Amino acid sequence: DEEMKRIEEIANEMIRKNVDVKTEVCALEDALKTGATAVFDEKYGSTVRIVKMGKMSMELCGGTHVKRTGDIGFLKVVHESAIAAGVRRIEAVTGREAFKHFRRTEEELKRTAGLFKASQMEVYDRAEKLQKHTKELEKEIETLKGKLAAKDSGDLLGQAKEINGVNVLATEVSITDAKTLRDFGDKLRDKLGSGIILLGSKAGDKVMLLCMVTKDLTGKYHAGNIIKELAPMVGGSGGGRPDMAQAGGSQPEKLDQVFPALEKLLAQ
Repeated sequence: DEEMKRIEEIANEMIRKNVDVKTEVCALEDALKTGATAVFDEKYGSTVRIVKMGKMSMELCGGTHVKRTGDIGFLKVVHESAIAAGVRRIEAVTGREAFKHFRRTEEELKRTAGLFKASQMEVYDRAEKLQKHTKELEKEIETLKGKLAAKDSGDLLGQAKEINGVNVLATEVSITDAKTLRDFGDKLRDKLGSGIILLGSKAGDKVMLLCMVTKDLTGKYHAGNIIKELAPMVGGSGGGRPDMAQAGGSQPEKLDQVFPALEKLLAQ
């Protein structure tokens, strides 16, 4: 940003100086000897046009130019991007278009200030405070989710079954994001002590699966392999570690089929 500001300052300083713009047509070979800037991937003819603006700029260019730099009026950089390795493109507007750009920017700032019921100069401070407040609320929500998950985990443990001497808890939960699902799974695993957990959750037209195997059973059961077996049933795929694996699918209506399939898989 600072570099863009400096480029603007230099350009507008040249504009204010109202330097005479001189052009000269000559042979390409002679033009290059003058030290005029040429674009390497540009194809030039045998005759070229040199455009010179004081001591600041001397380039090969065939475009239309003003007679003096002051004719430009004002320059405002509006965008910059990478076009090749180590090469940036700067886009700017000048004169009347620069004025229109300022008008649009001012109007957007005015509308935003109206939302905050503040002056234009107070918008940044208000937005910063709102962002901070939003982050605090997000943390509070995560804390509440954790407390609810802890409560729900105790309720769900009663659904655990014993299959081939292993505690198995396979159930659907109302959780719509992967992080909360993992955190909830961690709490269940800690309370279960030893066993296998399979959680399924619907989120719109998607479905999530989470499988956890306690450390004492990872030598016999692999969460990643279990998930690979079950995920296709809900139109998805997944995998993971021996103790934890996840999957996503596109057929939430088939989630109910996954839980008995796990019991059948473990009963073999």
